[in-house]
Amino acid sequence: MLEKIKQTADYLKKKLPVIPETGIILGTGLGELATQITDKTEIPYSTIPNFPLSTVEGHSGKLIIGKLGKKDVFAMQGRFHYYEGYDMKDVTFPVRVMAALGVKTLLLSNAAGGVNPNFEIGDIMIINDHINRFPEHPLRGKNHNELGVRFPDMSEAYSKELIVKAKQIAKENKIKVQEGVYVGTQGPTFETPAEYKFFHIIGGDAVGMSTVPEVIVANHAGLKCFAISIITDLGVPGKIVEVTHEEVQQIANNVQPLMTLIMKELINRA
Repeated sequence: MLEKIKQTADYLKKKLPVIPETGIILGTGLGELATQITDKTEIPYSTIPNFPLSTVEGHSGKLIIGKLGKKDVFAMQGRFHYYEGYDMKDVTFPVRVMAALGVKTLLLSNAAGGVNPNFEIGDIMIINDHINRFPEHPLRGKNHNELGVRFPDMSEAYSKELIVKAKQIAKENKIKVQEGVYVGTQGPTFETPAEYKFFHIIGGDAVGMSTVPEVIVANHAGLKCFAISIITDLGVPGKIVEVTHEEVQQIANNVQPLMTLIMKELINRA
């Protein structure tokens, strides 16, 4: 794995005019943030050595390097999921490469189902913690000290400093935001009503199929993390309806400009 990370990082170094300190992983329906990036270089995943390929509709599969506002950024337009058949080393490989290149801060976005009865479809939730319900841990196996310690601390998996800044940005721009705990599950099925209830009982506010593995590996590598969920469906008794991936994408697209504003301003204030 160490050799693969080095090989991929060396390849990208030769391709990039500058190495950004901020990385962004854009999830379902949220890839349009990439249109805000200027002076950009786009590299398809298919051309990057050792990179997996995204197979999910709505994830275009390219690395974009450029400026978001005044800051240089890496943006992954399309992420990898455990449910696609990848193991956790593949899912989190891009985070390892970003860390090897010198990225210090990782911002993530996703679409999620709300299990908090105070949430509504279309809400933006700032993630302040997570519950890992994936069957495989991304740090399972031999630990490479070059990448991080054997037992990384997760008491502040999501940067409190960045959360405070994001809430201030939302307040200044009159954007309603929720805050809560994200439950990461393997998917690919949407949850049953009983599962939604269970996730709320154990302390979750939203549930989705991504983000947690990347955040664990980012913390292992010493990166600061910030993440936002767009609530695209509700797992609240009385509000549960049949949901499709297409509907999830549409709702995420509708809320996208607000999330983009928060992310862009946060990067420029970080």
